[in-house]
Amino acid sequence: MAWFKKARKPMAAQVKEKASRVPEGLWVKCPGCAQAIYNKDLATNFNVCPKCGHHFRLNAGERLRMLFDGAWTEFDKDLVSTDPLEFTDTKPYKSRLKAGIESTGMKDAVIVASGAIDRINTVVASMEYGFIGGSMGVVVGEKIARGIERALADRMPVVIICCSGGARMMEGALSLMQMAKVCGALARLDRARLPFISVLTDPTTGGVTASFAMLGDLNIAEPKALIGFAGPRVIEQTIRQTLPEGFQRSEFLLEKGMLDLVVDRREMKAVIANALRFMGAKTQVPAVPAPVAAEPAPQA
Repeated sequence: MAWFKKARKPMAAQVKEKASRVPEGLWVKCPGCAQAIYNKDLATNFNVCPKCGHHFRLNAGERLRMLFDGAWTEFDKDLVSTDPLEFTDTKPYKSRLKAGIESTGMKDAVIVASGAIDRINTVVASMEYGFIGGSMGVVVGEKIARGIERALADRMPVVIICCSGGARMMEGALSLMQMAKVCGALARLDRARLPFISVLTDPTTGGVTASFAMLGDLNIAEPKALIGFAGPRVIEQTIRQTLPEGFQRSEFLLEKGMLDLVVDRREMKAVIANALRFMGAKTQVPAVPAPVAAEPAPQA
């Protein structure tokens, strides 16, 4: 009799997974309350969870559609970075630019456009986090600065929707120069007594926070947005202390006096329009006249 006997198992037939009748991508799980939300319901609610109010991220185009009354005019759409330093880390910077263009359909991380916010002609710069983390390079700084110059020429207020990881390291000192360029343009806007509102969304960090994001006549943030210069993990490792609950979130910064308002996204357009009027912006787009009821025909 053999001391060792290996039991042979019969080959099991592959079990085919039952195809789901529910198409992929119809439902989203809220990270705030774990509620399953129908995608169309989420879109009609400005990507805000109807149960707990968690604010999902929006892309730059969706931000503009949320603010403007209708169509808008985009400026400098075709500006593209030329990779001035020929930078390469784990892969060439040109490859990162190409991937960002393909994934977002944009040439860089900001859309600058003009349109009407509740019938007030306004220049809006909306940053796109999906393009290399919304980082600020030469093109981002140039487009925002040109948008401010257009607002100066046409006597329009400026709104910048910030969503960025900071200055773009692949462009080195050239990206840091954009901080001074945009701040200089905003100083000219201030001397012309034209309003500038900064809207800080999740996340707004690095060189963007250290420059134009905090220079608004009114600084507004969305609820629970991460806002700061260095990230909380870096700060903890530097000071060797545990940070307080909610550190670098909108509500924490409002309490410390770094923000003026924390506003739900669904009320953002009305708050911005009211603030612009309070700051002296004039309603320049005529209101659409209400339809006149037909007079009843005279009876015979």
